Amino acid sequence: MKKIPSFQQLRFSSELTCKVLLCLLSALGLLLITSSNRVAQADALALHEKLAHISITTTNETSLTRLKRFYAKRDYQPIWWQSNSSPGNALDSVLSFIASAQQHGLDNQDYALDKLFQLQKRDGVDSVSLELELATVQSLLMLAKDLRSGRLLASRADPDWHIQQQQFDPVDYLNEAIRTNQLVRFLNELPPQTLHYQLLKNALAKYRDFEAQQQAWFQIPVSTAIHPKALHKSIPLVRKRIMQLNNTQNDPKYGIVKAENERYDSRLVEAVKQFQEQHGLNPDGVIGRQTIIALNKTPKQRIQQLRANMERLRWMPRDLGERYIMVNIAGFYLSAIEGGEHVLEMRIIVGRDYRSTPSFDSQLSQIVLNPYWNVPYSIALKDLLPKQQQDPTYFASQGIKVFSKHDNSPINPESINWNSIKGGFPYVLRQNPGKKNALGYIKFLFSNPFSIYLHDTPSKQLFQKDVRTFSSGCIRLEKPWELAKFAFLDGNNSGINLTEKINSGETITINLPKRVPIYLTYLTAWVDDQDHIHFAEDVYGRDKRLLEYARW
Repeated sequence: MKKIPSFQQLRFSSELTCKVLLCLLSALGLLLITSSNRVAQADALALHEKLAHISITTTNETSLTRLKRFYAKRDYQPIWWQSNSSPGNALDSVLSFIASAQQHGLDNQDYALDKLFQLQKRDGVDSVSLELELATVQSLLMLAKDLRSGRLLASRADPDWHIQQQQFDPVDYLNEAIRTNQLVRFLNELPPQTLHYQLLKNALAKYRDFEAQQQAWFQIPVSTAIHPKALHKSIPLVRKRIMQLNNTQNDPKYGIVKAENERYDSRLVEAVKQFQEQHGLNPDGVIGRQTIIALNKTPKQRIQQLRANMERLRWMPRDLGERYIMVNIAGFYLSAIEGGEHVLEMRIIVGRDYRSTPSFDSQLSQIVLNPYWNVPYSIALKDLLPKQQQDPTYFASQGIKVFSKHDNSPINPESINWNSIKGGFPYVLRQNPGKKNALGYIKFLFSNPFSIYLHDTPSKQLFQKDVRTFSSGCIRLEKPWELAKFAFLDGNNSGINLTEKINSGETITINLPKRVPIYLTYLTAWVDDQDHIHFAEDVYGRDKRLLEYARW
């Protein structure tokens, strides 16, 4: 008769069995981990070898270096290649994002889009080859950098641009996006998030759709000015152009009725005024030379203009500040912005083409009331000396004093033979404060290496001109007193009575209670406080230079 095991024996046997099973499972786990590690090591080795054998060219050296650094930071582990989960959806999202480059004014072929789609088609929907992964990541890293900080090197594309181009490392950014499993969100946050950028992007899409329609783009001949109610043979052409542009504008004023008569009627006048307003022209309804030039701009030219300006917006800092001043040199316009709202706008006058105003940023720090004007050497030599030679009383009539260059002692201008001065200007000129002073009654100072500042002006009539390039580089203001109020945080000049100080005739320098960021930009396409797109002429040729450098 068999002996029945005791409870203790059964318990011991059960515990032994469990221990054996645990040991087996542990060993199996170690085998699986070891196997997995070996697979990962093999994948990493294969990826490393593949990277090492990609040939370096002058066009891919930077992007290839970036690609190698990206994978080195993740121990050469692939993202989609050899993945156990289906890679299709994630890869599709990335390829769609790369394909959106054109929507941002970039060129899809800079990111090898055709090659990527060919590789994807070859691989099929359920697999991703190592070649496709590496090519996709290389393009994605490039596009990420271009969307965040600009495709072009700002200092080369526009040597007059001195706003610091932001530094951005797409390698760390994309690795973090993948680590946190938020790749799509991270990609969508790459381009500027401002409404300004988005509206330019929308306008670019509209002009591209318009260009694709291949409508005949006739040229309206330049003629003498056409006034409202006049009869003119160019009116039917102007009416057709406004109707063509209605496809690109979200404005009911462009929706005029088709007509063949030559009468410049009231509906067309209102449409032309709106067009002038949106193109930096005086909205007087008079169709002059500048209006015709703007009307003749082709969709292709507007597309290129939008591309250039979207690139400039990518160069700009992402955080401009809560309160700041934006000077648009090309648009002859200044805006003061607080909390995202345009609280002040005004016309400005900028430098002549041969004394062009550069783009840079600084911080407004001081206001000077009843300023002296220390005349720059070049202005003294080229502008004021000829006037004094023609009229020996000119300096005296303008309140301009003459000083020795050596010891700054005053000199009587009547004691000088001005016509004998050749090849240089041996004196220092300074204009006294007053109504004839070239700086008006107030100037605004901010540190910069160009000796640029904002100031009042006695020549108010020049603000009515369409193209306002009359200064020697500094910015003349249409509404200097309103800007002074904005510059003070509390809006009431911090208890300072500016009128009283001006009337005193004394030159007074006031330090602002808090410095205000100021950005001098060059934008020939921009958005106003009503979210309307505006265009301006490329007065300094900087768009042309940028586009040539980009080869767009």
